[in-house]
Amino acid sequence: MAEVKTQKLDGYRRLIDIARDLASTLDLDILLSRIVHAAAEISGAEAASILLYDDTSRQLYFQVATNMDESMRRGIVVPLDGSIAGWIVNNRQTVRITNAHNDPRFFSSVEQTTGYSTKSILGIPLVTKNKIVGVLEALNKPKGKFTDTDESMLLVLGAQAAVAIENARLFQQSDLISEFVHELRTPLSSLSTATYLLLRPEMSQEQRDQIVNNIHKETMRLNSLASSFLDLARLESGRVQFRKTRFSVADLFYECKDALSSKAIENNIQVRVEPPEGMPLLDADRDKMKQVLLNLLSNAVKYNRPNGTVMLRSELEEKEIVLIVQDTGLGIPEEALPHLFEKFFRVREHESRAAGTGLGLSICKQIIHGHGGRIEVKSKLSVGTVFSIFLPYSGRNQPLIADDENEKKEIRQ
Repeated sequence: MAEVKTQKLDGYRRLIDIARDLASTLDLDILLSRIVHAAAEISGAEAASILLYDDTSRQLYFQVATNMDESMRRGIVVPLDGSIAGWIVNNRQTVRITNAHNDPRFFSSVEQTTGYSTKSILGIPLVTKNKIVGVLEALNKPKGKFTDTDESMLLVLGAQAAVAIENARLFQQSDLISEFVHELRTPLSSLSTATYLLLRPEMSQEQRDQIVNNIHKETMRLNSLASSFLDLARLESGRVQFRKTRFSVADLFYECKDALSSKAIENNIQVRVEPPEGMPLLDADRDKMKQVLLNLLSNAVKYNRPNGTVMLRSELEEKEIVLIVQDTGLGIPEEALPHLFEKFFRVREHESRAAGTGLGLSICKQIIHGHGGRIEVKSKLSVGTVFSIFLPYSGRNQPLIADDENEKKEIRQ
């Protein structure tokens, strides 16, 4: 009995240290990683995971786990009805199960996707201010069953974690909103000036037409800015679910080329695809990867030179698939390269060439980061720019969600 009390005391002391650690960061990804590792430690579990709940779309999805690599940790959607985690969200109650496979609520698709076998589960709801944030699960107790002490400790951690997650989200949103409001001032000022001039009686019809044309352009830019802002806000708060499938890189390249063909012809730019030979299927969210490639391809066309070229190609490295967008354009000044993926940053030398929101590359970076990858850029003035996307490659086939109806299909290479 004395030994049990000592263990509890040591556990609660450890929780104090963990609470201090969680309060020291507002970076959501770092925070979630710390929480799952702490959960596995204090419960003596083999692994731990966090599923976040989006109350707007009423979706529950994996966000981070100690037993998943970076490329798989996001985007596995778990149904609210027909899963243990969904039951926890709906009932806001703790679940302790010795054999998950014998429980009718067990959602086996996650096991098929990750290849990780689940035996015992201790799951708790993450709740703050009567709002459900998600579910924290400890998986597979190596020795014996999860105990009352394990549950008590995980509940304390979960209460701290829910507050920390919500604070991180609010901080990210407030920071982003302040930047967004700052960015709104310039186009709103332009619109205010334009409408004032339209009211002046001395304006000629030609001048009025020009002003109306400028108003239309600024309105379109504001609409694009708002859409991009919402997209980025969802990505930064971890509310975007990546629906991964296995697909051909070459097919995606040609699809993106076709989508930008009219714009390329208009700018007298040649877009070429270098067909990848022996390239394995890519394991990623196809729509999101298309969004990234279209953004990079659009920039490569916009900021190119007359009769310029854009090349789409890919390479296979030991543990990564690399997607490359290379152009013969104006190039980017060296001093601008470190800031290229910052929110609302625009290369000053390029601003007169084409209108933009300054959010496209930030969104690309978030999408690639969400896939456990990275994006790099190299550029030389008057020579061109190369964007390289590095995505994890496991070298093995996995059954994945392959359509919008969440039907389970094993897609073989």
